[in-house]
Amino acid sequence: MNRIRIPAIKSAAIQMTKVIAQQAPAAIANALVNLRVDGRSVQVDKGATLLDAINKSGSHVPTLCYHPEFEPRAVCRMCLVDVKGSQKPLPACRTIAQEGQDITTNSEELKSFRRRDLQFLLNRHPNDCIRCEVAGQCKLQSLVQEEQVQDMWPASAKKVRGSPEHPEHLLHDHTSPSIFRDMDKCIECGLCVEACAAQKINAIGFAERGSGMMPITAFDKPLAETGCISCGQCTLRCPVGALIERPDWHRVLEVLDDRKRKTIVQTAPATRVAISEEFGLEPGSISTGRMINALRQLGFDYVTDTNFSADLTIMEEANELLQRVQGKREGALPLFTSCCPGWINYVEIHRPDLIPHLSTTKSPQQMHGAMARNGPLAKLIAEETEEEPFIVSIMPCTAKKDEAVRPGNRGDIDAVITTRELAKMIRHRNIPFASLSNDGKYDSPMGDSSGAAAIFGASGGVLEAALRTAADALGLDGPIEHEGIRGVERGVKVATIEGLGSVAAVSSIGSAIDLLSNDEWKKKFLMIEVMTCPGGCLGGGGEPKSDDKDILKKRMKGIYNIDSSSTIRKSHENKEVQQLYDNFLGSPLSETSERLLHTTYAARGSPREKLSQFLGAVDVRDHEGAASLCTEDCIWDTNTPAFGAACGQESIKCLIKDKLPKKDKKCGQEIKRHRLMHVDGTDVLGPDDTLHHFDIALDDAGLIKSLTRTSL
Repeated sequence: MNRIRIPAIKSAAIQMTKVIAQQAPAAIANALVNLRVDGRSVQVDKGATLLDAINKSGSHVPTLCYHPEFEPRAVCRMCLVDVKGSQKPLPACRTIAQEGQDITTNSEELKSFRRRDLQFLLNRHPNDCIRCEVAGQCKLQSLVQEEQVQDMWPASAKKVRGSPEHPEHLLHDHTSPSIFRDMDKCIECGLCVEACAAQKINAIGFAERGSGMMPITAFDKPLAETGCISCGQCTLRCPVGALIERPDWHRVLEVLDDRKRKTIVQTAPATRVAISEEFGLEPGSISTGRMINALRQLGFDYVTDTNFSADLTIMEEANELLQRVQGKREGALPLFTSCCPGWINYVEIHRPDLIPHLSTTKSPQQMHGAMARNGPLAKLIAEETEEEPFIVSIMPCTAKKDEAVRPGNRGDIDAVITTRELAKMIRHRNIPFASLSNDGKYDSPMGDSSGAAAIFGASGGVLEAALRTAADALGLDGPIEHEGIRGVERGVKVATIEGLGSVAAVSSIGSAIDLLSNDEWKKKFLMIEVMTCPGGCLGGGGEPKSDDKDILKKRMKGIYNIDSSSTIRKSHENKEVQQLYDNFLGSPLSETSERLLHTTYAARGSPREKLSQFLGAVDVRDHEGAASLCTEDCIWDTNTPAFGAACGQESIKCLIKDKLPKKDKKCGQEIKRHRLMHVDGTDVLGPDDTLHHFDIALDDAGLIKSLTRTSL
């Protein structure tokens, strides 16, 4: 090592990596390796890496491109270490530990190289840390601060990201409703590409070589125009601020600080466990009460529980399944669950042939939004004010931001923030989360829930909750716990329920793609739950970032502890849900339930989807949004004496803005919406409950060029 000059370290190490890449890092049980790290003896399993040994010894080497979920790529070179007898430094993340090795992690030459490597990264990184969304949580920032590296290049001398030969590469892309891309902050670690590939979506990949290399979308399209399903696994793995969830927490804090509107917040099942990690608590710790108390200190007027609407979801979905089995309801079997918006995005973008199998039941987030906006809680608030409440959901999922603006959902949820965003809000208001009392209670109504609702946060949980209720409905004497469909590993878990049939829980969209590669699933299963993220919501794209290889297991343990300690463990036994049906909804699948708690789907880019988007904009009187879906010379023929035909974008805007009845919605008053009928086609039930057919034509760009309504 002493003979190697610093500039030569990186190229030499890259050559050595090609050799050690042949080594498989799979651990062999019950075989141990003894070695020394910085003078200390350490023992690790055979197959463990030098990084494992270093961490176990108490020493430390930095990493930027490593994550335990993926095969180490060793591209950042930050974890290079000296191994006695080797002429070249080796990357600790993918070098297999060998018996008798003597490792040095912190020689002066290694430390000098790491500082130089950081300086090169800074040369290509914007000086924007003070405003960056991941400030304080950025690995690059942390290393620069730890090493006290100087940014030697002024802004004018910094290298421009991307390749001069390919200026079409988008550096800034904020088109997605869920994910922001700022590629000038990228350090080419490759973790986003690995994450997307593991999901088998492959919406992003590397382009160019050398200094021009960067992860881009196919054909440099904006993310919103790709096959991206908004799962956010890329944002979960990005060590810097190049890929983040769309930040909505600033807007939420503004509303809370203004104190002009009543505010309602709902918290998803997985958030009450994962939020603990953001404040140094043991992973898997249940912080429900702390989170509630923190939300009250932030200023929310009503703190409610998404678990309540998870129980409501089971009531609707279980009855929907029974009606499909009995042939009383449109739709195909097996029934696919519809709680996961990433899964819904996948079906609509990549597999619209599966739409007949999707449950029409809205997700718990959207059911909760519809009930908070129109149900008993809204009526309670209406006694104090006519102004609509500001409704926020806290989710482990980036795709929930996408879901909240879908046609049919739009307007029920005002803002969706992730678990990570909630942590930022708490820090910015200097709330000592870890020392808060864990005794906070949810408000009523919409605060009570069952153990079945809690396990919605884990893969297999929705299915298990549904089985508990379905078994009781059919009079079956089955177990309350179904261990066979639990677990955080990617893959398909199967259970057979006597008297009901076989069901499957799919963990990760990549595993769903494998399952759906042939038609065997149609023959085997009655119901299939798909969760886009590995492990389910507890591994969602909006959860805290972690390099702990067992983090999902720890979170899952917390989720199931909530269930096992719950007083009631079946959704249909929730008293608040029963009261909601008695006093407001009537019964599962009633006309009111169908209107507020169910939805429809459409293949992306299809006339049906464009019609749904257009009518959704009309429903909320968004004249600009509706017109943007049309060509400049579009003709919208209403076939009514009162409104006639609107010709051109400006005429369409005028009709919506000035001629249609105003939608001055007051608190507790329901906005009646257009609803697509059936699983396909363009028949629509209007807000006045009259049935219409729409003939719609699109141009090559997918814009509406003609739209004609006919009464049926």
